[in-house]
Amino acid sequence: MSSWTIIQQSLPMFEKGFVLTLWLSLIGIVGSIIVGLIVSLLQYFKVPILHQIASIYVEVSRNTPLLIQLFFLYYAFPVIGIKLGAELCGIIGLIFLGGSYMAEGFTGGFNGVSKGQLESGKAIGLSGFQLARYIVFPQGFSLSVPAMAANIIFLIKETSIFTVIAIPELTNTALDLIGMYYRSNEYLFVLVVAYAIILIPLSIILTLLEKRVRYGSFGN
Repeated sequence: MSSWTIIQQSLPMFEKGFVLTLWLSLIGIVGSIIVGLIVSLLQYFKVPILHQIASIYVEVSRNTPLLIQLFFLYYAFPVIGIKLGAELCGIIGLIFLGGSYMAEGFTGGFNGVSKGQLESGKAIGLSGFQLARYIVFPQGFSLSVPAMAANIIFLIKETSIFTVIAIPELTNTALDLIGMYYRSNEYLFVLVVAYAIILIPLSIILTLLEKRVRYGSFGN
């Protein structure tokens, strides 16, 4: 049987893994951005107690591998009576990890906002919420786009680790097929192409977005 025939026969399985990878990545990235924004704002405005909790979360999340986090969610939680499905564990793990990286990126952007603008806002009587809404968030978010873009690519690639808890995403699909039919070259080739289809266009789009933000061309 030719390599092309083997690749063609495997495409339906890879298609399912492709769709699942995109879906899990999308949920994980959106969740990470939301968590990251909340955590970074808590840290930026030094909300009593909550900003210390946020800092501990960031340190724990960034200094433990996603692999260990997934093992903990999937294998340790059932011991205390909490049983989660594999896909839910994957999403929670991705958001837990991604939220901390996004938070660091957003914090860097927020810290880049001119202190003079904050002082001016306070001088005209803006509340903390108004400062965040009208000054810190719009400008800080724009400054955070490069870090956010890098984290998005990073999180999509991290979905390959989901194979350790048997989520049938792209990498797991390739490994299963290799285990059944021993044709590693063909299946790894499809795996590389599948990730390239996701990551290369996305990388180009995010690079263009970074350039537009950097040169202030939004709305021009």
